[in-house]
Amino acid sequence: MQIIPAIDLLDGHCVRLHQGDYDQVTRFSGDPVAQALSWQAQGAQRLHLVDLDGARTGTPLNDAVVKAITAALTIPVQLGGGVRTAERAEELLACGLDRVILGTVAAEQPQLVDELARRHPGRIVVGIDARDGKVATRGWLDGSSLEATALARRFNGIGIAAIISTDIATDGTLAGPNLEALRAMAEASAVPVIASGGVGCLEHLLSLLSLVPLGVEGVILGRALYDGRVDLAEAMAAVADGRLQDVTTPPESASIA
Repeated sequence: MQIIPAIDLLDGHCVRLHQGDYDQVTRFSGDPVAQALSWQAQGAQRLHLVDLDGARTGTPLNDAVVKAITAALTIPVQLGGGVRTAERAEELLACGLDRVILGTVAAEQPQLVDELARRHPGRIVVGIDARDGKVATRGWLDGSSLEATALARRFNGIGIAAIISTDIATDGTLAGPNLEALRAMAEASAVPVIASGGVGCLEHLLSLLSLVPLGVEGVILGRALYDGRVDLAEAMAAVADGRLQDVTTPPESASIA
């Protein structure tokens, strides 16, 4: 299971929102490029970027920072937030990003996801943000009656790389991931699922290993890393050790009468 550090961009700074609330912002760094290089140096194999300005307004305000990050790093970088047209997705893929994440447009114009997935197989990710199992869009500002699992099933078999499943109620809380919701998403999706939201300690990470056989292949970490509650290198080692133990531990011997 891949551990993916997140950098959320707002006005060119690294921040985190509490449960998606733009009025509850914690600023962590004024130098996103240095932060990205730090995660890479600590062993990250992929970086997750969120353009919060783009998610809220649909207008990209952080492109210069995004381009600087992709130019500085050697690991793949993915970005979501405000990607609502084919032109915007193409623009981002051309500036060095490995993957682009479609959230709002996936719910409102799913045929656009189909089109982009055909053009760029393995480089399109669908982001499904849910509150109480229902999809939320436009930076979590708008709710809907659409079931998150139904949306996941909609994109089975079209060539997307993954689904990022974010539980809004736990995001930024450090209280633990919503395992029930993740299990439902993994069972609904034919492509790998990346968990997002709620992880606050190593035990939370290890709890996700039970979902790996269902297709949960990664987890995005934000606040827990910035707060120092989780050390990236230690977390990667713990997940690897936990997975190895799960694979190699033999079943208990049957008792002999």
